[in-house]
Amino acid sequence: MPGRFFLTTPIYYVNDVPHIGHAYTTVTADALARWHRLLGDDVFFLTGTDEHGLKVARSAEALGRTPQEHADQTSARFAEAWELLDISHDRFIRTTDPDHHAAVQAMLQRIKDNGHLYKETYAGWYCVPCEAYYEPDDLDPNPDGGPGLCKIHGRPVEWFEEDNWFFRLSAFEQPLLDWYERCPDAVAPAGKRNEALGLIKGGLKDISITRTSIDWGVPVPWDPGHVFYVWYDALINYATAVGYGTDPERFAAWWPHVHHLLAKDILRFHCVYWPAMLLAAGEAPPAHLNVHGYLLVGGEKMSKTRLNQIFPADLVEEFGVDGFRFHFLRHAPFGPDGDVSYEGIVAGYNADLANNFGNLLSRVATVVAKKCDGIGPAPRPDSPLAAVAAEAYAEAAAAWEAVQPSVALDATWRLIREANALLEATEPWKAEPGPEVDAVLGDALEVLRLVCILASPALTRATVEAWRRIGLEGRPDEQRLPDAAAWGGYPGGLPVEKGGPLFPRIKPAA
Repeated sequence: MPGRFFLTTPIYYVNDVPHIGHAYTTVTADALARWHRLLGDDVFFLTGTDEHGLKVARSAEALGRTPQEHADQTSARFAEAWELLDISHDRFIRTTDPDHHAAVQAMLQRIKDNGHLYKETYAGWYCVPCEAYYEPDDLDPNPDGGPGLCKIHGRPVEWFEEDNWFFRLSAFEQPLLDWYERCPDAVAPAGKRNEALGLIKGGLKDISITRTSIDWGVPVPWDPGHVFYVWYDALINYATAVGYGTDPERFAAWWPHVHHLLAKDILRFHCVYWPAMLLAAGEAPPAHLNVHGYLLVGGEKMSKTRLNQIFPADLVEEFGVDGFRFHFLRHAPFGPDGDVSYEGIVAGYNADLANNFGNLLSRVATVVAKKCDGIGPAPRPDSPLAAVAAEAYAEAAAAWEAVQPSVALDATWRLIREANALLEATEPWKAEPGPEVDAVLGDALEVLRLVCILASPALTRATVEAWRRIGLEGRPDEQRLPDAAAWGGYPGGLPVEKGGPLFPRIKPAA
């Protein structure tokens, strides 16, 4: 039965620019949102930008801008990147939005009223890019003899000392363990769940949630001069977007049934701090947190300091939007780290898109033109591909539900491979026109119809064009599953159009 599906990406920090690491999470979320729209679910897909904090204030000052001007310019770059990649978000939230300020103040006021905040002077080592405090044992040695290095950014931390409001995270060790026991599937995959449990069982220390050294943030309503620390501002965006602090009925309708997608470097904040904050506010923790690894370039995580960022527009220029989306959904399994290389993208594009999907459409359209006067026949009810199609749909549906797009697309491409194999075995291009040729071509056209629907979460453009070429009206992403996946939906009697290559082959670099 259709239901509600609330899906989020992290909100991306405006001191960075969109790279393929950001795009990987966002494209995955977009494909999941598109799949659930096919199921008829009421989808709410949230992404956006995180715009407060010391790092933004310092960068703005260095560039001669106000923090708001700096945030506006960089946030716009993320919005443009997501438009380029056909990201179908329902809201692009910014932490400078007025309703977000209201939600942050409402939730943290509730946490204070519940007795979980206190004021104290704090001193410690701080990583500005992370916007996080670290214990000395959490840092790498500095070969230059200075302060330790952040393990994520590889740069020295700074010593900070100021009056802060603290969240009693230490009081939530047992409540968090109880929640993990009650909801064993809340954090996935299992390895990331175990990592979060390890953080909790290792002991939780109270955490600073406000700052007085900057004013670029959401003001603390009960203590002028303090602003909320960036992470505890940012995490609340997920609640803001469904009405926390502004629309209680809407919040009750959507929360806690959310699917958070995030990279492993922010696991601590999402899988420990965020559920603890919600419990402290008297709210339920999020229902689903799906954690993925890094996209590595030359074995290293992308970062500005390592100068190994790859920007989406660079790859889209060569591989197209569909080629970009398909590679990261099909060839970067969700969960483990994955390595990105130009050679790998070319090989996958040529094999899966040009040689399989594109070739199937081309050869079917060509033979229909020659043997059927350009009119597509209907499929056989008892086609040998009917059982393959049923299995492919079942496997794809289960994989999308498990947030495994690579598995879902592999199941869909098995259907393409089987259709190509049937054509190779029967060689309708050599046969005389007649019922046998019609049967095989009708089966292949039905496979193309099914693939256009099942692949539409990944291929937002080519599936629409293929759908049009085989004579169908509307769009594949307007169909509704599971009914649209039933064998026999291609009616026959439709004009089939030949055209240029759906995916022109790309010659590997010399």
